[in-house]
Amino acid sequence: MQTNTPPRSTIRLTRRGRLGLLVSGAVVAGTAVAVPLLTLAAGGEPDKAATLVIPEGWRAGQVYDAVDKALGLPPGSTRKSLDKAPLKLPNEAAGNPEGYLFPAAYPVRKGATPASLLQLMVDTADKRFNGAPVAAGAQRNAMNVHQAVTIASIVQAEASTKADMGKVARVILNRLNSGMPLQMDSTLHYALNRDTARTGQSDTGTESPYNSHQHMGLPPTPIDNPGEDAMRAALNPTPGDWLYFVTVKPGDMRFTADYDEHLRNVAEFNALHQGTAAVPPPSSSPLGSPAPEPSGS
Repeated sequence: MQTNTPPRSTIRLTRRGRLGLLVSGAVVAGTAVAVPLLTLAAGGEPDKAATLVIPEGWRAGQVYDAVDKALGLPPGSTRKSLDKAPLKLPNEAAGNPEGYLFPAAYPVRKGATPASLLQLMVDTADKRFNGAPVAAGAQRNAMNVHQAVTIASIVQAEASTKADMGKVARVILNRLNSGMPLQMDSTLHYALNRDTARTGQSDTGTESPYNSHQHMGLPPTPIDNPGEDAMRAALNPTPGDWLYFVTVKPGDMRFTADYDEHLRNVAEFNALHQGTAAVPPPSSSPLGSPAPEPSGS
């Protein structure tokens, strides 16, 4: 959930990107970070059929950890390898692969290295993100591809369903075009390097360019690695005048352009989650006393 500008409500609900667990070769939606399973040969080494699945919405750090496990390397090896063998990334990425490690299933062949696996992900993103339709969509929305990937990463983190992605993208664009701060908790949680929907008053004062409560515009980089659905939503947002949204309960994400209606939606959210143990939002909430947030959406 993002908040508002007039006045600055800080009752929010954020949902990180969908995580996944590889079970019998299929990616299944889940709520916990899980490293994909691999098919292993007798000696414990990945065989020819080994596959590394990167789910939509994973951050670069999660991808690095998965590559370490896929290759049987000590924790931190993949991250360290980037210092020795920088990836070939778009110029706009400024050397940061976040957003360009495309979510997909990748073969783990004999002789694979962290660099070769990560570069395969980057090359896949390049093919998906730099085609003519993507460039045309970005131009239509007065943005470059890097900005589109950044918006897609927020959409991936915030939207509960594919159907909601286009609406979340529209809220982002409407806020940008209206000169409003995004106030997305997903960008703040990225700055704090945590996976949670809980945000307290002290969090919103965090000094970081990723704190979209304090800084205008988009964060400097994507905040995760979005999939095709999120990218499609960023390029073709659902028509609408929405400026606010809140996930009242799973499967019930509400969008509105009316601030009072937004407050009513938030009040309903609060009523449903009175017994949820969570960090309350700041007391400056226009609803009066702080109300708890659930630990997830």
